[in-house]
Amino acid sequence: MLLVLILVVPSARLQAQDEANPEEAPALPALPASPAPTPDRAEDRLFFADVLVRGQPVFQVGSLTGLTASDRAQIINRRIAGLLSQAQELKPVAVQVDDERQIALLTVNNRVLMTVTQQDAADFGLTVEELAQQWADRLNRVLAQPNLAVDVLQRLNGTARQLVDDTIVLLPSLVGAILLVGLTWIVAKGVRRVGRLWAEQTEGDRGTEILIGRLCYGGVWVLGSVVALGVLGLNFGTLLGTLGLTSVAIGFSLRDVLSNYISGVILLAARPFRISDQVVIGSYEGTVVQIQLRATTMRTYDGRLVYIPNQQVFQKSVVNNTDSPVRRSDVVVGIDYDADINAARQVIVEAVTQIKGVEPEPPPLVLVQDLAPSTVKLEVRFWVNSRRQSYLQVTSAASQAIKESLQEAGIEMPTEIYTLTFRQGAIDTISAIVAEGSDQQES
Repeated sequence: MLLVLILVVPSARLQAQDEANPEEAPALPALPASPAPTPDRAEDRLFFADVLVRGQPVFQVGSLTGLTASDRAQIINRRIAGLLSQAQELKPVAVQVDDERQIALLTVNNRVLMTVTQQDAADFGLTVEELAQQWADRLNRVLAQPNLAVDVLQRLNGTARQLVDDTIVLLPSLVGAILLVGLTWIVAKGVRRVGRLWAEQTEGDRGTEILIGRLCYGGVWVLGSVVALGVLGLNFGTLLGTLGLTSVAIGFSLRDVLSNYISGVILLAARPFRISDQVVIGSYEGTVVQIQLRATTMRTYDGRLVYIPNQQVFQKSVVNNTDSPVRRSDVVVGIDYDADINAARQVIVEAVTQIKGVEPEPPPLVLVQDLAPSTVKLEVRFWVNSRRQSYLQVTSAASQAIKESLQEAGIEMPTEIYTLTFRQGAIDTISAIVAEGSDQQES
């Protein structure tokens, strides 16, 4: 056993030196100094690396003493790329067997491409000469200009192998990231639930509950995504730099969308209206159905569903008709100048008070609004439920009761009377026209 080790170690070191020197192999074996320790890199842990021709893998080579598989493959790939970049015609790959050192050299145009060692033969279960000839045949097939089908198959094969290799290398990171995403999803749902319960206890508003729940859910997802990207090996300094460079472009391209979301957050926080409130926003009036971060949904009184972007809601005046449980209604009625205003006022108050839906407090109020040419206009004010249906129905019933009560009390409600005054010349002209028409009828 000791004799075998003495023979193998110098030969392996010599083979590594042959890979590093492309011109010629040394005549005598030399024992190079022990290489300095290098940091533990990911490629140092790979036992095999691809030899590439025109970017496509042909075969794999293993590591040697003092030379990693990745470094060895890079040396061979650089030599092949140098040959392909030359204008001269490439001769077939030749195999030169060195029985004394038990190695084989692959050469093209009198230039050494690589050395096939006993370690390579042991890795693939072949003799040095058989493995060298097999690799030479593969290189000869690939170095010749392949047809389209062969080229496509080689590229697909190389891409698939590279994908498999990358997946194997990154498998622990991928599994960790997937588990972290699942944990983030569970935690986000739990935090959202806790946030909504807290909002129900403290706020009691559905819109605020939605806002707090979504902010908690989104915050946990942002934190979980950052940690998951860190598990995958993302450099956060590079990420922040990229975000800084692209923030201006994103701001310009998505300014309307971001404005809607920011406006939605402000609306949910300020709460100018809530779900089921009856509001007037711009030219739309109806009941608020849903408040989202991007838009507010309203159902109009004629049954239409309107989606209003939150930016427009934030910029327009909002009239909330149901913020208070009661709402004042006004009815204007005209009475004759000869009527007793106090008596009419008493009749109106009694009629309105008896209407179901009119609030007793504050009591109805009757004011003299205007002294018109033919009537005295009275304004009747009373308070009803603020919901639109009740408001309209009670106002209609109150108007009908006022009209009927005034008629029963004998108080006239005259229509508008207009008095026309004619000058003397106009009267004479009209009289002449009338007289002429009478004469014509008699004749």
